[in-house]
Amino acid sequence: MTDARTAILGRLRAAGGSGPLPDLDTAVLERRQWPAAERIERLRKGMEAVHTEFLEATPATWPAVVRALCDREGLKNLLFGPSCEAGAELAKGWAPGGTQLMPYDRPVEAFKDELFTGVDAGFTSTVGGVAETGGLLLMPGSAEPRLMSLVPPIHIALLRASTIQDTFWSAVKALGWGRSLPPNALLISGPSKTADIEQTLAYGVHGPKRLIVVLVQDLA
Repeated sequence: MTDARTAILGRLRAAGGSGPLPDLDTAVLERRQWPAAERIERLRKGMEAVHTEFLEATPATWPAVVRALCDREGLKNLLFGPSCEAGAELAKGWAPGGTQLMPYDRPVEAFKDELFTGVDAGFTSTVGGVAETGGLLLMPGSAEPRLMSLVPPIHIALLRASTIQDTFWSAVKALGWGRSLPPNALLISGPSKTADIEQTLAYGVHGPKRLIVVLVQDLA
């Protein structure tokens, strides 16, 4: 690996002169900054263009907003992570009857059939959003495995407005990913989609048919 790196850097130096390689100029990446309200609007516009749905909530009302959505859609169950902060808060006030909460608290091998054939929707938190391109940042782990946002036909994602960053570059800086990139980070812009050779879009082929963002307005 060291020999290959040396060879690549040697070719770059040969092409650009004998001096040292210049430091990366990140100033242009940091110029794209918007007020908080515009960050929200840009993110929504970008994601709604690819069929993402949004619901408004406050820090106090978002669990009720999720519950009302589930009841309105007639969902039998909602997969969630009981050990994460958002999952615990969701379960705290969940009333009996109607949509049932389904905890993801077992190895996938223990409920594989139920997961792939019996789950109506999955709920996850997010670690942020990207205003410039429109997208959610997720960091799956043991508390919220990747399958929660990949397998159910509906993905309900909790996004706090205060975590929306201007650009992916600013998100990387804010989350500290420049120092240590997480092994399983995700950037999601909308529901699953693919296209055939004639560019005919189809949704939900290899993931959720719908992405519903519960946007929590937690900015002062």
